[in-house]
Amino acid sequence: MARLKIDLPPHFPFQTELPIRITDLNYGGHLGNDALLSLVHEARVRFLKEFGYSELDLAGAGLIMADVAIVYKGEGFYGDMLTVQVAATDFNKYGFDLVYLLTNQHGKEIAHAKTGMLCFDYTARKLQRVPPEAREG
Repeated sequence: MARLKIDLPPHFPFQTELPIRITDLNYGGHLGNDALLSLVHEARVRFLKEFGYSELDLAGAGLIMADVAIVYKGEGFYGDMLTVQVAATDFNKYGFDLVYLLTNQHGKEIAHAKTGMLCFDYTARKLQRVPPEAREG
């Protein structure tokens, strides 16, 4: 079976630190897939905030997630401090990808992730173009 591959950019303009909490563990005693997606969400919110944006206001556009991919590289455990690096890539007319690299405090890769984000007008309930200023940041 073919496996997903997420192409990582050569440079990540943003990184943040997130701890693995006891509630992030699954029955296997390691970071659960649902919790990893929540950590990616937290990193996305922090990334946007760093550049003066939010999920409801990307230079006047809202954001909605179109897809997500996660490739697991290693286990995360309670007490680990994850570094999550984030970069915006592959801009198109209506959206872009956010790519994430998650490593633990020892530099071991835990996961690669990608979220496909679309610009969305929540009042009109339709897609809208990526604002030009959002492409520049």
